[in-house]
Amino acid sequence: MDEKNISVIDLAKELGKAKQTVFKVLKRLGIESRKIRGSDNRGQRIAYITYAEAERVKAEINTLHGIVANRTENVTPELGVFYVVQLEPDHDPGRFKVGFASNMVERLRAHRCSAPFSIVLKTWPCRSLWEKTVIDCVCDGCERLHTEVFRVDSIDKVISKCDAFFSLMPFLNESSEDSEESITD
Repeated sequence: MDEKNISVIDLAKELGKAKQTVFKVLKRLGIESRKIRGSDNRGQRIAYITYAEAERVKAEINTLHGIVANRTENVTPELGVFYVVQLEPDHDPGRFKVGFASNMVERLRAHRCSAPFSIVLKTWPCRSLWEKTVIDCVCDGCERLHTEVFRVDSIDKVISKCDAFFSLMPFLNESSEDSEESITD
C-alpha cells in the first residue's frame, strides 16, 4: 500500500483501541475504508484509510475520550455526605429527603429551588456507593412519596437509624465544606 494510507489495524494499535472501535468511528464519520489484498502469502483483504481520514478518527476518539473522562470525574464523586433534609418544617414536618452529596452547600441550594424552607437536619461522611443501601436501610417503614422523598411520623427515628448505620461503617473524614455549620443560613 502506498505511503498516503494506513491500515485500520495499525491505526487501532496506535490508538490503543480495538479495531472494531475504529470501524464504529469510521461509520459514524461516514468514512469508508478501502479493502486491498495484503502482500502476505495468505492474501487476506486489509482495510485502509488515508492519513487525513486517520487524523479525523484520532480527533473523534480523543473528543469522545475527553467527554467520557469528564463524566466519570464529575458525575460520581467517591466521597461526600449522606444527608437528611426536612423539606417543609412548618407545614409538613414528617416529609423529608435523603441522599448523597459531594457538596452539601450546592445540593441544599438546588433543593431550595423547589422547597425553599428546607433545612439540613444532619449529615454523615459517606461514599457514593453506599447511598442506595443507606436509603433502603434507614427509610424502611417510611411512606415513599418519590424516589428519595419520604414521610414519617418521627424524623428522629430516621436520624437514629442513620446514626446506627454509619456507626458500623468505616470512618471517613468529612470535608469542611460539607459540614453542617457551613450550610446553615
